[in-house]
Order: sequence, then C-alpha cells, then structure tokens
Amino acid sequence: MRTVTVIPGDGIGPECVNSAVQIINATGVKIEWEERHAGARVFKQGISSGVPADTIESIKKTRVALKGPLETPVGFGQKSANVTLRKLFETYANIRPVREFPGVTTPYSGRGIDLVVVRENVEDLYAGIEHMQTPGVAQCLKLISRKGCEKIVRTAFEFARAEGRKTVACATKANIMKMTEGFLKKTFEEIAPEYPEIESWHVIIDNCAHQLVKKPEQYDVIVTTNMNGDIISDLTSGLVGGLGFAPTANLGNDVAIFEAVHGSAPKYAGKDVINPTAVILSGVMMLRHIGEFEAANLVENAVMYTIESGKAATGDIVGYDKGASTSLYTKTIIENLGKKPSSGQARDYKAIKMPNVSGEPVSVTAKSRRVIGADIFVEWPQDADALGRSLDKIVEDSDFRLKMISNRGTKVYPAGEALIDCVDHWRCRFMLRDAGADASSEQVLALLTKISAVHKWMHVEKLSEIDGEPGYTMAQGED
Repeated sequence: MRTVTVIPGDGIGPECVNSAVQIINATGVKIEWEERHAGARVFKQGISSGVPADTIESIKKTRVALKGPLETPVGFGQKSANVTLRKLFETYANIRPVREFPGVTTPYSGRGIDLVVVRENVEDLYAGIEHMQTPGVAQCLKLISRKGCEKIVRTAFEFARAEGRKTVACATKANIMKMTEGFLKKTFEEIAPEYPEIESWHVIIDNCAHQLVKKPEQYDVIVTTNMNGDIISDLTSGLVGGLGFAPTANLGNDVAIFEAVHGSAPKYAGKDVINPTAVILSGVMMLRHIGEFEAANLVENAVMYTIESGKAATGDIVGYDKGASTSLYTKTIIENLGKKPSSGQARDYKAIKMPNVSGEPVSVTAKSRRVIGADIFVEWPQDADALGRSLDKIVEDSDFRLKMISNRGTKVYPAGEALIDCVDHWRCRFMLRDAGADASSEQVLALLTKISAVHKWMHVEKLSEIDGEPGYTMAQGED
C-alpha cells in the first residue's frame, strides 16, 4: 500500500481531484490517500504561505502529492501557495507534456503533436526577489545557477530516455541575456554529448514560440528557464485543446508533486461541468512515478478512448450548454478501463533517472578571478551630465575613475548618440585606475562612502573578471 498526499485545492480543484482519485482507485492500484489542504482556505486562516504545517509534514512523509489548483488571493497572503510548495521541496523540474487528442478538433489536428516542455521550476525571475529601487523604478533579480542548469538539463535528457524520445531542444534568450539565459545554453551544450543517442540543438525562445505555432511537430522535448517555460507550456496546451488537457509534474530528488497546469476557475466551481482531464493525466504521471506503469497505461488509454469516442464529451470540447457533466465523464472513463483508442495509445515508459547532483551548496571554482570595478546605482532627479560632472569630481583622488553612466541599460554619459527618455535610476560604472589590480572590499567601500556623502545610492555590484573574461555586461553604446 502506497500513501499519497492529496490536496483537493480551490475552485474546481475538489471536483477534478475527486474524478482522478475515483479513476485511479478503479484500476485496483493500492493507494491510501492522505487528504491535506493548501491555498485560499489556509490563507484565510492567517497562514501567510498558504501551506499549513500538517500539509508540509504529510508531503515530507509520503514524498508524493496529487493536488488541485490553488487560488492565490489578492490583498492577503504572500507568495503563491503553488510556488511555496515547489520551493519548500525543491521540485526543480516542471514537466509539461502535450499531445494531440483524438476527438478534440483544433487547427493542428492530424499533425501528430506529442511534445514535452521541461521547465526549470525554482530559479529565474520566479525566485521573486524584487525591490523598489526608487519610487518610480522596480527591480526583479533574475538568478540562474550552474547547479540549477545542470539539474534541469539532465532531467530533460533523462526524461527523453525514459519515454524513448529522440530530440531535446534548449530554448533560451541567450542572445540578449548572455550570462543568465546563456548559462543554460552553455550548460546544455556541455552535457548534451553525454547523451549521444539524442539529437540536441539550441533555439532562441521567441523563435521557438514562432516555430511551435508554425510547425509544432518538429519538437519532442524542449528544456528552458522558468518564465520561458511557463509561457510556452501554456502556448503548447493551446495547440491540443487548451489547459483542460494539460497535466504537469513537479519533480525533485526527494519529492514529486502532480497537478494540472490550469487554475481554480471559481466561476465553474461546484457546477459539475468542468473537464478534469488535466488532473486525471497528472494522476497518470504520478502512477508512473511510483512505478505503477500498468495502472497508468490503463487510465491513459481509457481517457484517450473516451475522448476519441465522442461520448461524454465535456463542455470545453462541445460547448457547456450540451457538454457531459464531470461526474458522467468520470463514470464513462471508469467503464472504459481496459479499452484502447485507435490512435494515440499510451507509449512505453521507463522510470526517470533523476540527476545525481549533490544537495550540498555548490561553489564553482574559477582558475582566476579579480574585482576590477563596481557599478553603483544612484537615484538622481537631474540630467546625466550634471550627475557625471559631480561623480567625476568626487572620485578625482580615489582608486577608481568613472567610466560611464547608463540609464535603463543605455549609456548616457559621456554623451553618446542615443536619444533616451531617462528615469531617476542611474547605473554609474567605476573602474580601477590600475587596470591590472584586484580591488579589495575596503576600496569598494571607500568609493561607496565618498559617493554616499553626496548622492543617494540604492544598489552596488562588484565587477569581476573571471578566467580572463568580464563577469558583467556592457551598456548599450558602451565601449
């Protein structure tokens, strides 16, 4: 008997989860469901994370959870309860498969769409580290680690192996964000040769989105960063019929959480009209995760057979005025257990081998490293020339010289050709006068002290040279 934590969720969640649980139970697989809660009802109890202690303890014990969508209320609570669960249990890999469903007509019907988006799940902009730099300028830190890149890349290749897939594409915006998005591209290219049987290539994320609309059948597995993955996985679900058909798995080395991609859709809650397929197929992914491959195939084939037959079609397929109820759809799938569709049958699966990456903090060691300058971000209500003249005077007898000032990434001092509408947030780049030296923290602090005596600063970044290469980007127009 395997114990699984089940979280009904908010809105339509309880109906969808109940449908999935009924169908899984009907296969005869031995699962004990341990019900716990998260989301709106928990926020209302004053628990700011949306996840109570007994839910956390249950997942720690069972290591597997099936959950409905959770609402993130506006005006109270803090971060999304969904994000909280992913981060608490380091479920770093978000697996979102989409495939063509026989009986669901879309503009792409007959194209044979069957692909998987493997999305990094805990880093990137979704780390949620934001600051108001000035009253009119907000900042969000985009954090991408070598360790995080390695884990998601290896998961993508291992998932491809487990499902017998032939290609993995890495989608990034490395042409613009060369260090953050570029880190995933570089790591992907380092690891890909370890999987010689799988064809691999890199694609710019906007071209990937374009190609997904133009020729989606060319993709098998796509690995990408957190926000990119969130966006393109919603796009891919639209190709095959919508979010009602989009399951997802949040996988880590210790815990796995399975859920639908869609939200809580409160306007449909309690009306017995919702399509529970996404949660049911999330349950199929859960069954495979715990080694119940036969039960998983039974459920997946029954779902595909039911949809293909056109009987008990849900409202999102045929219209809510004539669609089958959630309960009838569930009952029909149970009746169809053991039947197979004429097309789109469950493929042969093997267990996924999750990356063997240490749980300890990992430090990447450079061959050489030195600090050669500092970017100091200053709030200034006047123009760039006035700020530049002031800073030049402040540092005239210091170890640093002012190299340039940029505004929203474009150099504005010394004046260039750019016509830019400036805001009151200025990046002021200082470089060591001795180009071969290594600046100490004391030198940087002394520079900061000089500037803070005259100007209001809010942020500082050391400029490092790592293995002979600059560890920072240039402003637009900077030499």
